[in-house]
Amino acid sequence: MGVPKRKMSKMRLRTRKAANRWHAAVLGKCGQCGSSVPSHIACPSCGYYKGRQVITIAGA
Repeated sequence: MGVPKRKMSKMRLRTRKAANRWHAAVLGKCGQCGSSVPSHIACPSCGYYKGRQVITIAGA
């Protein structure tokens, strides 16, 4: 059975746990309308993704 040979220091423990911290989503700008959109998602306001319309938005 795997048992640690030495006590893990507080700094090493915290450094390892810091890699799993929460990060806010990075928002890009829509090339068509300029609104903030998450990456790899069609724009909810205009329906464009990578320069072409993929969703028809009613009222837009």
